[in-house]
Amino acid sequence: MSTVALDVRDSAAVSDLVSQVAAERGGLDLIFNNAGIAIGGLVEELVLDHWDRVIDVNVRGVVHGVHAAYPVMLRQGHGHIVNTASLAGLVPGPSLAPYAAAKHAVVGLSLSLRAEGASRGVKVSAVCPGFVDTPLLGRVNPDLPQTETGANAAALARMLGKLYGADELAQDVLRGVERNRALIVAPRSARVAWRMSRYAPAFTMRTTISAVRRAAAQSPPHPADAAHPAQPA
Repeated sequence: MSTVALDVRDSAAVSDLVSQVAAERGGLDLIFNNAGIAIGGLVEELVLDHWDRVIDVNVRGVVHGVHAAYPVMLRQGHGHIVNTASLAGLVPGPSLAPYAAAKHAVVGLSLSLRAEGASRGVKVSAVCPGFVDTPLLGRVNPDLPQTETGANAAALARMLGKLYGADELAQDVLRGVERNRALIVAPRSARVAWRMSRYAPAFTMRTTISAVRRAAAQSPPHPADAAHPAQPA
């Protein structure tokens, strides 16, 4: 086994690495487009750099992996592309708008490419985990202006319950790949949230809005709101 440092924002570097691996190994059976960053905060707190960074890494990084690997797999007539999305790519993600937008894009890309590649031997899956116990939660908005959500992300996630283990998720992903699942959603709590969003979208949105209102009521007023208090109707 060997490791290589790689910036997924560099399309040429990704393409060169995929070509090198395929040449050395005689083909490419699997590619896991897993690199990603966490961006959090209310939309009014964010600057364009937040949006640009998450699109560059979480969307373009996946596109670069697909762009490099898919032609190789088409030529050999087989292969499996696994793109890491998130539960936030399937359900509403208040305080995570840029991250959720990027992960919805990854889900859309994966499902569309799955339909294209199926008859040509190439499989595609999107991994959509809930909160997982990884260092990602401690590095929200990396090298970017911090927000209240970003600063408290790890604590907020743990308030929702025990975080899912990375090793457990890895096993779920491998099982999903073996069974050629289009969407690999884990753990069980994430699957419940996903199904609720699919089968009762209006209820899910009402519940999400209520949760946002409760959180806002328990938080100190935002400076912009304090400067412009609501007027009685």
